[in-house]
Amino acid sequence: MSLQKLDRALKAEVDQLVSEGRAKAPERIITGFIPPQGSRGPRYRLQGSDRDYIRMNANSYLSLSNDPRLIAAADKATHQFGVGPGAVRFIDGTFTHHVELEKRIAAFVGKPAAKIFNSAYTANLALALTIQNQQTHWIGDELNHNCIIRAMRISNVPRDHKAIYRHNNMEQLAEHLANIPEGIERVVVIFDGIFSMRGDFAPIDQIEKRVQPHRERFRDGIVTVVDDSHGIGAYGKNGRGTSEHTGTTPDVIVGTFGKAFGVNGGFIAGSEALIEAVRQKADTYIYTNPLSVADCAAALEGVNICDSEEGRERLAHLKARTEQFRRGVEALGMESIPGPHPVVPVLVRDTARTRQFVQYLFENGVLVVGLTFPVVPKGDETMRFQINAAHTESDIAAVLEIMGKFGK
Repeated sequence: MSLQKLDRALKAEVDQLVSEGRAKAPERIITGFIPPQGSRGPRYRLQGSDRDYIRMNANSYLSLSNDPRLIAAADKATHQFGVGPGAVRFIDGTFTHHVELEKRIAAFVGKPAAKIFNSAYTANLALALTIQNQQTHWIGDELNHNCIIRAMRISNVPRDHKAIYRHNNMEQLAEHLANIPEGIERVVVIFDGIFSMRGDFAPIDQIEKRVQPHRERFRDGIVTVVDDSHGIGAYGKNGRGTSEHTGTTPDVIVGTFGKAFGVNGGFIAGSEALIEAVRQKADTYIYTNPLSVADCAAALEGVNICDSEEGRERLAHLKARTEQFRRGVEALGMESIPGPHPVVPVLVRDTARTRQFVQYLFENGVLVVGLTFPVVPKGDETMRFQINAAHTESDIAAVLEIMGKFGK
């Protein structure tokens, strides 16, 4: 009974989201997984439906989440140490699997050290809580992910100690760097590697070019940070993501095991001093249980597969299927945003038509995400397709055929 007044207020707030078109649709429930068969990739079953669906909205770019080797690694670790850590890291909640994964991911991205988290979201919060002080100035891309925006807020970055540049606009980034106010001792330039709604990438080489002349201006220097959650393991010949694609590695890399590697969890990789400061200062590391040993063991196996000849073959296949889909979208006369990444947006530029298109695909066994006004500005309404390594040539052809029939 004590929640009646609050419930009324919350219901009114949710109703407002519905009226504005910003409410989330009811969650579909996956009830079954059908392994690849012949020329057909994996399919999924949903509650309330008796048909098979191809997922074109999954972040599992290397299609490792159902790999028997990851499952076996998780099973072995669980039988050895149990299903949960039983404590936070500094109260004997650190197991050998946590340390092994941290060493492996640091080596994979080319950094001296790393610290793992339950998600890349909490990793970004941890980084901000660690490096923010009253003399820190932040500069970020306008399309940075919510976790970066939230990290700046939760670490209490003052409004006059941050600047936002237009998406990938290097001239404006240079202006912001030149106009950093007096008294600043530390600067953070932070950006997504892959902008997940668009599939385009941050030009890290150009960002570093703009940053370099200013590095000696500040007592604690300038720190460049990339959240490459959609990039690591998903593109580049060796799966190193945006750093590999641009030929430039920033000072700090934030990433995830929950996308290309097919498991769960996130990480910060950087210098040994930075990682020790994270361990000592970051609330989202200190005060919460870590990943299970099962997650760590599976993630370690996923990184190892990516960093192998098989991984390079998966990446080459993923690239080929991405290019096939992009060519098909162009042949259908549909608009997209160029890029090498398996996130492929299709711009519909009309809210009603986008929703109709998404529903039509669903009715024909294809799961995609639609982004409509007011979530995106009018005229930018988009469907986001995500290619995975388990998609076959015939899968992509089938989806393109279905898309081509829409509206005819």
